[in-house]
Amino acid sequence: MPGFELFGDAERKEVNDVLNSGVLMRYGFDGMRNGHWKARELETELEKQLQVQHAQLVSSGTAAVSVALASAGVGAGDEVIMPTFTFVASFEAIMMLGAVPVLVDIDDTLTLDPKAVEAAITPKTKAVMIVQMCGSMGNMDMLVKLCKNHNLILIEDSSQATGAIYKGKPLGSIGDLGCLSLDFVKIITAGEGGAVLTNNEAYYRNTDHYSDHGHDHIGTDRGAETHPFLGYNFRISELHSAVGLAQLRRLDEFVAIQKKHYTVIKEALSQIPEITFRTIPEGGEESYSFLSFFLPDLETARKTMEGLKANSVDVCFHYYDNNWHYIRKWDHLKNLNSLYPISKEVKKGLEYLSEKEFSQSDHYIGRNISCLIKMSWTEEEVKIRASKMLNTIKAAI
Repeated sequence: MPGFELFGDAERKEVNDVLNSGVLMRYGFDGMRNGHWKARELETELEKQLQVQHAQLVSSGTAAVSVALASAGVGAGDEVIMPTFTFVASFEAIMMLGAVPVLVDIDDTLTLDPKAVEAAITPKTKAVMIVQMCGSMGNMDMLVKLCKNHNLILIEDSSQATGAIYKGKPLGSIGDLGCLSLDFVKIITAGEGGAVLTNNEAYYRNTDHYSDHGHDHIGTDRGAETHPFLGYNFRISELHSAVGLAQLRRLDEFVAIQKKHYTVIKEALSQIPEITFRTIPEGGEESYSFLSFFLPDLETARKTMEGLKANSVDVCFHYYDNNWHYIRKWDHLKNLNSLYPISKEVKKGLEYLSEKEFSQSDHYIGRNISCLIKMSWTEEEVKIRASKMLNTIKAAI
């Protein structure tokens, strides 16, 4: 991870098809295309590889979450339960619809704790969104059962875990709606882009229309299409789709490379008795895009990060001190620093953040280090990296 490390002839070929046709928009201009419909092809490939009936491409992973929620009728005043460990896009996408993000603790899977989810359910709760961070998954059976029992929509954001599998099913295919990011630093990149996955025909039809100004996409005359409901512009381009198409066809290759590098480093770190690794639920297999482990305490984790930086071991993250991915430093959310007025419902719904503590999340994130696994490393570089990490962590402990 990310896929751009291995850009090559396959990506160039697909992009040149688009440039040669001259049509960069995914809709219309049928006569000019010479049969090239890259967005359609990528959607078909996503459906095949991720084992879903429907895939709808959009402009970003953030857009995918907003479009998914909107397609299921989530909006003003509704509550959406989400984890404390994710990317800021998660709450942004929820708030874009006027809904309220309800943050709850994670467990040792580094994703939603089902017990924390159940405790947070209120009459206003409409959906639960799990974010499959750093290449792995949460306790999906428990979350699926919980959502069914409470008649809630399960949104599955597997943007960082494309290629991971849970009990034979690809992540992204398990919830009512799955969301992917195809941005520049994902295992499958389109440069920019995202996708909504679902087996629900009504949700798919809604995503198709809503992401393109409400167009119904019936017939071949775009000007004659009707608009059954309001929509917005979350379209992806043919150029982005072309890159994503070539990349997705290489998913198995990418996962295999990551697994090889991941295994070398994990075997080295397993020599340290004080290290424990994140929990992978039974029946789950990671995408191997990150190696995530826990150290004894916060002080040791911080000391380890200092040592890793001093020894030029890059792309390791201690999210406790990171302002992108963990609640602790999301002051712009806690203080509602917005360019425009926030609705009264959202303001009131977020009042809990001024006093809420997430000690369980702190317990895990404070001790966690997650190391991105690069596909471009040579075997020798992986061995050197594993040795440096081993020695650095031993010194910190």
